[in-house]
Amino acid sequence: MKQRFRPASLVPAGLMVDGITIEGDRVVVRTRSAVSACPCPDCGAFSQRIQSRYFRRAKDLPLSGRRVELQVLVRRFRCDAVLCGRQIFAERFGDRVLAPRARRTDRLDHIVQHLGLALGGRPGASFAARMMLPVSNDTLLRVVRQRARVPSEPLRVIGIDDFAWRRNHRYGTIVCDLERRRPVALLCDREPATSEAWLRHQRLVHTVARDRGGGYGEAVARALPQAVQVADRWHLMENASRAFLDAVRKSMRQIRSAIGATVVNPALLTAAEKLQYDGYLRREEINAAVLALWREGVPIKQIVKRTGHHRQTVRRIVRGERSDVFRPRQSSLDAHLPWLDAQWDAGARNAAALWRTMRTKGFRGSLRVISEWATRRRRAEKADASSLARVPSARTIARLMTTGRDNLTKAETVTIAAIEDGVPALVEAREIIADFHAMIRMKRAEPLSSWIERASQSLVASLANGVRRDEAAVRAAILSTWSNGQTEGQITRLKLVKRQMYGRGKIDLLQARLIGAQ
Repeated sequence: MKQRFRPASLVPAGLMVDGITIEGDRVVVRTRSAVSACPCPDCGAFSQRIQSRYFRRAKDLPLSGRRVELQVLVRRFRCDAVLCGRQIFAERFGDRVLAPRARRTDRLDHIVQHLGLALGGRPGASFAARMMLPVSNDTLLRVVRQRARVPSEPLRVIGIDDFAWRRNHRYGTIVCDLERRRPVALLCDREPATSEAWLRHQRLVHTVARDRGGGYGEAVARALPQAVQVADRWHLMENASRAFLDAVRKSMRQIRSAIGATVVNPALLTAAEKLQYDGYLRREEINAAVLALWREGVPIKQIVKRTGHHRQTVRRIVRGERSDVFRPRQSSLDAHLPWLDAQWDAGARNAAALWRTMRTKGFRGSLRVISEWATRRRRAEKADASSLARVPSARTIARLMTTGRDNLTKAETVTIAAIEDGVPALVEAREIIADFHAMIRMKRAEPLSSWIERASQSLVASLANGVRRDEAAVRAAILSTWSNGQTEGQITRLKLVKRQMYGRGKIDLLQARLIGAQ
């Protein structure tokens, strides 16, 4: 059975169509209410006594590529209630149809809101114009702010972490509902007092997942002492790996002695290596000056004031973490070294010719990279191997020591074997870190106390001290099913929204776009 088309289906529910006029790219629809009586907005008494009428204009969803304007006939009624202070009132159509004083219907406002949530101001306005919804960028953002709704469900399991308004300068705090997997609040900073004030209103929270920073832990302990704190497992794994890298940096002098490369001959270095070696000499001078002040008992804060170096740099020098001679990044040449060695042994010594051939094989580096490699090979043929022995960077050594032997080349295997024989303390640190990773992966918290005692006497004592101070949260991270990974994902989404607004959105707009899109 065919359904007959009714003009009333073009307009929001509750309205009747009196006439339709097409004026160029605009459709004008004259409408009126379908009811005969209307309640007073103050006392609620219904009235049928009409005082006067007037037309009200409102925009609606587009029709056939044309803008739609509703001319709504509005009636003014008299209120007959004796005790009501209002004598005349205009009829209401309901917030789900056309709100009081609104210039757009609710269904159009809903579309405008979601355009603002998805695209922001100017991109949303440009896209809305193509959809025949003429709204400005300011209107889009205003609607997003007005229609923002903060979730009101009770929170039981939350994740809390910080995000950067401006990296290394200003930070905020994001709170996520881990059960429903969505953000629920943004705080203007990451001060413990701010987080504590917000948490005091969330008395039903029994589990809080957080990062390894101490600020949020203190805020949760003061505001919700009964809540279980769960450290983030990814940060625990990352902290352990970084602790091993720091142990390698502290042991670089022993590593150079074990490999037999304690002396560098500047005459045999390439141009790029000479620049790195000059930087190493400058770092050594700075290290000596800082260590001399440290041995005299000068606090780190005073050393920073006297030398002008960053506090973190001074800390690394005191801990012995600035002893690398060369600190190269991973080279784009590594994947092509076997082919280059074979070509060199076959007699191909022209760096430019090798570079042109490698370009056809997918190499995207410059000619200078190949020239530096060729220069090093020529000098290696004229000098003994010991004079050109080069210790890899601390990061490279840490990676090789934690990689399976089956995945290492013969030269890398020989280098790691020499390091393991010459620096046994580093081997012990690697085993301790491996045990810590195994505890987290296998969810076994029983060996944690004995692991802390063992690690406290090794090169990764700083990691053990940090775990001891936060032992309850670390133990909960190993055993609990909750983690802060969902919060980290929401921070990534927050960064996308913030960059869409060129970093200029205030916290209310950022919260409206992030949370209002749920």
